[in-house]
Amino acid sequence: MTRPTVFIVDDDAGVRDSLAMLLELKGFPTRTFADAESFLAEYRPEWPGCLVLDLRMPGMSGLELQADLARRGAPLPVIIVTAHGDVATTRSALKGGAVDFIEKPIDDQALVAAIAAALDRDARERGRAQAAAGAAERFARLTGREREVLALVAEGRHNREIAVALGISPRTVEVYKARMMEKLQVHRLPDLVRLVLEQQR
Repeated sequence: MTRPTVFIVDDDAGVRDSLAMLLELKGFPTRTFADAESFLAEYRPEWPGCLVLDLRMPGMSGLELQADLARRGAPLPVIIVTAHGDVATTRSALKGGAVDFIEKPIDDQALVAAIAAALDRDARERGRAQAAAGAAERFARLTGREREVLALVAEGRHNREIAVALGISPRTVEVYKARMMEKLQVHRLPDLVRLVLEQQR
């Protein structure tokens, strides 16, 4: 599943069907589930999209499913919908990272806006994760000596200082820098340092 999909989890078949119909008409692919357990049995973290989640359901509640996904590190943004909202529950959902908390009867425009925001968040987070994974792969190609030079470059040391610290010539330091930049696919020293700082976060 590569297209961003809106996963609808609600024990009310009428709500599931009407939401799916509305969202399909708005151009959002959907998949529906009657409960949290059936969703978890099928869901894969690599599937992009967002989750429209009923709060009160038989078995696992919406908040419990949200917490379970967070424990698993699943990146799926969550929109809570409920006919039983209160301040404490809303606070718990938003504190747990929910994009929005929408009360039933659902305002179509509010839901569509929340889904657009959730899909945008999902795309950004997945993009960042892919960039970080790509950078980690490139860092893994560095030799031990290249890592030593890189650490000193990131500290702001000049070639002569690095040469003295590692017992090599300034010319050799330049060679290591050129190799590192090629392996890490950066063209300027500031980009190299920025990449190191991002990996250290």
